[in-house]
Amino acid sequence: MVSRFRSRTVPALALGLIAVVTVAPTRAQDPPPGPPAAVALTSGWQLALDPADRGMRERWQTGAGSPAWRAAAVPGVFDARPVEQDFFGTVGWYRLRFRAPTTADPTMRWGIRFDQVRRDARVWLNGRPLGRNRDPYVPFTLPAAGLRPGQMNTLLVRADSRKGAEPREGWWNWGGITRPVTLVPRAAIGLDDVGVLSDVTCPDAAAGEERPPCTAKVIVDGTLEHRGSGTARPTVALRLTAPDGTVTTGSAPSPRALRPGERARIRFSVPVQGDAQLWQPGSPRLYTARVETRLGDRVLQVDRKRVGLRSVRVRNGMLELNGRAIDMRGASIQEDLRGRGPALSDADIELIVKELKALGANVTRAHYLLNDRLLDRLDEEGILVWSQAPIYHRDKRLVTPAQRAEALRTLRGTVIAARSHPSVITHSVANELSATPDTTPGTRAFLQSARGLVHDLDPTLPVSVDLLSYPGFPAQRAFAAYDLLGVNSYFGWYKGKKKHSTERLADLEPYLASMRRKYPDSALVLTEFGAESTFVGPRTTKETYAFQDDYVARVLDIVDRSPFLGGAIYWTLREFAVKPDWDGGAQRDVPRDGIHNKGLITYDGRPKPAWDVAHDNFRATQLFRADGLTASAQAAGGGGGGSAGVLAWAVVLAIVALLVADAVMLRGILRGRRRTASSVARR
Repeated sequence: MVSRFRSRTVPALALGLIAVVTVAPTRAQDPPPGPPAAVALTSGWQLALDPADRGMRERWQTGAGSPAWRAAAVPGVFDARPVEQDFFGTVGWYRLRFRAPTTADPTMRWGIRFDQVRRDARVWLNGRPLGRNRDPYVPFTLPAAGLRPGQMNTLLVRADSRKGAEPREGWWNWGGITRPVTLVPRAAIGLDDVGVLSDVTCPDAAAGEERPPCTAKVIVDGTLEHRGSGTARPTVALRLTAPDGTVTTGSAPSPRALRPGERARIRFSVPVQGDAQLWQPGSPRLYTARVETRLGDRVLQVDRKRVGLRSVRVRNGMLELNGRAIDMRGASIQEDLRGRGPALSDADIELIVKELKALGANVTRAHYLLNDRLLDRLDEEGILVWSQAPIYHRDKRLVTPAQRAEALRTLRGTVIAARSHPSVITHSVANELSATPDTTPGTRAFLQSARGLVHDLDPTLPVSVDLLSYPGFPAQRAFAAYDLLGVNSYFGWYKGKKKHSTERLADLEPYLASMRRKYPDSALVLTEFGAESTFVGPRTTKETYAFQDDYVARVLDIVDRSPFLGGAIYWTLREFAVKPDWDGGAQRDVPRDGIHNKGLITYDGRPKPAWDVAHDNFRATQLFRADGLTASAQAAGGGGGGSAGVLAWAVVLAIVALLVADAVMLRGILRGRRRTASSVARR
């Protein structure tokens, strides 16, 4: 895959979004003073449950009525127990009384950022409605209209977690304010959706030669908004500090003067001075980026991010990191810990990272945007992330243009929030849609639009989609257009569909080879595999620990024999709550507790026997494949063709010829030694 940024520069210029950039390497200096700091709204929250949904009728948002307020934690959930009567959701009201900060800038305003509210949030400040958000998985910010600086203010949030059968989700329906809430400064002119992306080029090395150093540039992307009065032409500047202290700066003016209420996309790139200090597992080097939005000499907004320089691309059907083909091993996660659900504390985040590292995982995955604090820690620890939008089994909700637009908004919010994190190596647009999107019009239209949207928002990473694994379906053009395909396999666990059986694990290996032939230009990663386990018994009985142990070992053996794969991600690291009637696929007639039991660790934190199997394989597998394996893997998988295929076979035949010559020579030497030894013995 060539750099998507280079291939899309011309359209961006046509839109007038890229301006002349000034670049200068400098020594570290104190940055100019900026706007006031954001304020975390962490303590003092109260919660009143409203199961009869009478709060709106009684006007709780104005202070009327008689809600039964009690102290509550934010982040938090209505009820941390996955009990059946709570699964379908309820309504809860949050209240916070806080003193707002003051600022010397009379034009400075504030916004309230919610990292996540599940599911439907309505917000009021001092009795005044601020807005509504219906997406339970992406962050949102509302202008804090009516905020009283230096005085007490009352914030009210109505969180409605009620849901029907759609959209379908493979996890528990938790309700509440499940991630942090922050009071953020909003200047008269601001830069929204700020992204700091790395575009790294790692040249190939000739045989026997040391690889030349990689070069890098940083791309700054966002949308300027004029919230004040009069026309203005702001500038956006980047200050990038390397791990060794070297500072690179660059800036770009607004593409044009902005009038009040106008918005304009801006994107510019800054070459990084010197050799790129690359981020990768085992060496997660992080740069500090400071993005300033200025009007003349005034600094209106400051965005700080820790970014890593790394190259992720697909070439000859192989996934590469920093110019080298990779073979990842890891486990997926659901943000769900017993007693807290998805409302993770800092200690919970450390536990997740600790368990991934103890397992030997260098990659993880989730079905929705991960907590930003968790992504920060994965950046710091060098653990790769397969990031995914929560568009899951949603073909029935992709039929109309309005339904597709809703899904694309969720995808957009997911990509924007994840794209600055160096641990994120792909943006997956969906999980387990129709196996035949070419003949499913709504799904086909979504996949086409989603691919273009992701390439626009982040041209530095391959775009992916995760697929159901059913044999017997023809190749799909909608899937072939993607750089990277995730293969979710439950061969040997679920039965599959009529004429598309997945009942035998032995069928997985030929299925993977067939996927390589169908999609020779797309990289493949086994993104899901797993088996439930809850009791002791023989390995021939589903849901026993021994069955899971054997299943994990056999699947990983198949992965090891499939060199065209970019890796394997087990489903999941820990057990989690899924839904009241979940039986896990074993179809045993026993009472169920709604817990998804495929995890390598139980819901209460005990490792299962399969943990050791995964651990040993993960530790023994090198992330970077041996030099020269890319071409041979392409040939082994039956993909490619043309000059690439000929070259691959030429390399293989040359190696075989050398081995034969060596064998002949060695045989002659050994015969000579035996004759000499016999002669000496006779003498």
